[in-house]
Amino acid sequence: MAWNSRVSHVAPFRVMHLLEMAQAREAAGHDVIHLEVGEPDFATAEPIITAGQQALASGKTRYTPAAGLPALREAIAGHYAEHFNAEVDPSRILVTPGASGALLLASQLLVESGDRVLMADPNYPCNRHFMALAGAEIDAVSVGRESGWQLDDNLIDRHWRDETRLAMLASPSNPTGHTLSPQQLTQVLNAVAQRSGEVIVDEIYQGLNYDDAPLSATSLSSEAFVVNSFSKYFGMTGWRLGWLVAPERAVEPLTRLAQNVFLAASTPSQHAALSAFTPECRAILEQRREILAERRQVLLDGLAQLGLAPDLPPQGAFYVWLDISRYSHDSQAFCERLLEEENVAITPGIDFAVRGGEHHVRIAFTNDVARLEEAVARIARFVGRL
Repeated sequence: MAWNSRVSHVAPFRVMHLLEMAQAREAAGHDVIHLEVGEPDFATAEPIITAGQQALASGKTRYTPAAGLPALREAIAGHYAEHFNAEVDPSRILVTPGASGALLLASQLLVESGDRVLMADPNYPCNRHFMALAGAEIDAVSVGRESGWQLDDNLIDRHWRDETRLAMLASPSNPTGHTLSPQQLTQVLNAVAQRSGEVIVDEIYQGLNYDDAPLSATSLSSEAFVVNSFSKYFGMTGWRLGWLVAPERAVEPLTRLAQNVFLAASTPSQHAALSAFTPECRAILEQRREILAERRQVLLDGLAQLGLAPDLPPQGAFYVWLDISRYSHDSQAFCERLLEEENVAITPGIDFAVRGGEHHVRIAFTNDVARLEEAVARIARFVGRL
């Protein structure tokens, strides 16, 4: 039997192979430092756990509406009003099973066979794969320091075609951790609007900002599709909860899709997430952001001593994107050797970049300072032998 041909466009996520190798080495007794997976070592904040337990204990386990618990949609709208001075009607918010659910809805609504999608290269691979599964062709636009590792309006001008339907942005981005300024984002939104196109803005790492204030496209446009998640800043990775802010014109078809694709997001997770917006929980999350900022600096300082620090430090998320071309032209082999020889697990750049990924790796500063310092020492030994 022949499988759906679109599945062939979905590449394996190679970091999972590295994770399996790392776990096998741990099981064999090796001391492995995990800097490969995008998940910090913090447990979910206690107020969220308590709210989830209370929801289960009180029997809040039945389906919610397909677009999500009304109280949670209102809380998300309040979050935008309080922190971004953005007026977002709760009716425009759809709660989804993770940000992946939001991307699935948006891709199925916005593109079809023959359409083209612009996105930065490097990028989170699932962004490409969701669009490819919907039948679109991906134009992965190489970015670098000159554009702040982001799509900008000049790149939109140069790469937009008659068949281009959509531009996809991410701020802060994965894997580079770089952000868009309000001016840059406004310019891109305007450039796409002039071409009657659509924009998806991935704000999954919003709030994990270190050099600039968090930004949301909701404060600049009511026409952008905005994807967010409770996984990263809110620390709820395994709860599988995200959301999509959509233009009013798209709410009805998106709701129909949600009803049929996943029916509703997890009910206990939605009740738990209500506590994520409380002052008590916000204080915990901000303290964790400060810890991540310290870790970022420790890692950057250590890499600088090795001559490996990036020329433009990440402004957000919890990743550093490193050029290893002076040592290797095969990032997969580089990562496997580093794991085998020094027990440090990082991610090969070929997971994220269509071009140039063989010369880059991603390091996640998701472990404590002492472990990061030890990881840098091990990397120093490793590259010293290359």
